[in-house]
Amino acid sequence: MRLSPQDRGDAPAPSYYEATNAVALDTKPLDTDLSVDVAIIGGGITGCAAALDLAGHGVSVALLEARDIGWGASGRNGGQVLPGYAIAQTRLKTLVGAEDARRLWDMSMEAVALVERRITEHAIPADYHKGYLYAAIRPRHERALEEEAAELASLGLDGAQVLRGSAIQAHVVSPRYRAIMTEPFSAHLHPLNYTRGLGRAAQAAGARLFTATRVSEIIPGARVRLVTPRGTVTAGSLLLAGGAYLGRLWPGVAGYVMPVGTYIVATEPRPDIPALLPLNEAASDLNFVLDYYRRSADDRLLFGGRVSYSSVPPPRLAETMLARARTVFPQLAGARAEFTWGGLVDITRHRAPQFGRLAPNILMAQGFSGHGVALAGLAGRVLAEAARGQAGRFDVFARIPHARFPGGRAFRVPALLLATSYFRLRDLL
Repeated sequence: MRLSPQDRGDAPAPSYYEATNAVALDTKPLDTDLSVDVAIIGGGITGCAAALDLAGHGVSVALLEARDIGWGASGRNGGQVLPGYAIAQTRLKTLVGAEDARRLWDMSMEAVALVERRITEHAIPADYHKGYLYAAIRPRHERALEEEAAELASLGLDGAQVLRGSAIQAHVVSPRYRAIMTEPFSAHLHPLNYTRGLGRAAQAAGARLFTATRVSEIIPGARVRLVTPRGTVTAGSLLLAGGAYLGRLWPGVAGYVMPVGTYIVATEPRPDIPALLPLNEAASDLNFVLDYYRRSADDRLLFGGRVSYSSVPPPRLAETMLARARTVFPQLAGARAEFTWGGLVDITRHRAPQFGRLAPNILMAQGFSGHGVALAGLAGRVLAEAARGQAGRFDVFARIPHARFPGGRAFRVPALLLATSYFRLRDLL
């Protein structure tokens, strides 16, 4: 199957993360035929984590990435390391029942701990810092924070606090918020360095990573065959970890997710940035089209938001993003945008992740819906476990029911635009 330009994806603008990449990787395109136990398509967090775990168990593994390690969502996101899922825990209970919902929650907490453990074990220069907060702009957001704090307490987590008034300023110096909820067990990091660090660790464990190697065809069978421009990989099992960039390589998967563009701006380094976030926490508000931000290691503000349902970034993106940042921090009146970039997030209809078997020996994980920095690393481990015949945890994720977006992409985009317009209007009320 030939891939269209849309499937290939045009190269987005260089990001702050690319400019501060601190992890050297020696990779090259595949230029021969190869036979391995497990093949992986996708060089993001999921794929690299799966390669690391498989190689650590003595499994021969080849990872194929069309661009470079961390080129997609894994290397250009907001860097938030969060437990839970983009779907509310209460909604998850209605989909899978209380027992599986609790298992999923516990695995999400494991995912957060796994990030820190891998960074430490493999000496990854990921600028890892603990601390996160959710910010309420409207009265209904305040109620949501109280409900969330109660839900976290019911799950046995201490430390989440709802703060108001002057107590807010100890965490975020902004006049915009009515209340905040702190999450000291969450964190933030440099996502590209983290992803490439996982790739470097996978190589050290014996995994073979091939970049600039686009898979043009998957031929299922007792041993799966992957066709690339300069070689074929034959494998006993295949893990699909391409997310929003998988395109039409496996057509049955595409209808379950919508690739959505989201964007980040990085200011110049500023001496006033540390004072805006005194405890170096990352943050987001509770709007449907939310704003999220954090400090960088060199004292920039990294501020994200906006969405796009086409491959074209919104006009005047840097100016618009800075204007949004100034609604939170008027102190940034003179700030400049030194980097502005975007990428695709794969969202499912109800925002829960999708795991599944496409054939007995072809497994996939996608649809992290903007909540993937921690989850993707766990997904890699769970996929690796399943590929080695230990599918218990994979099956818990696979029991989450999913529905396709209605119609083809030509219908999905207008339908989502209509729905998003409603929620954007609601954000203003």
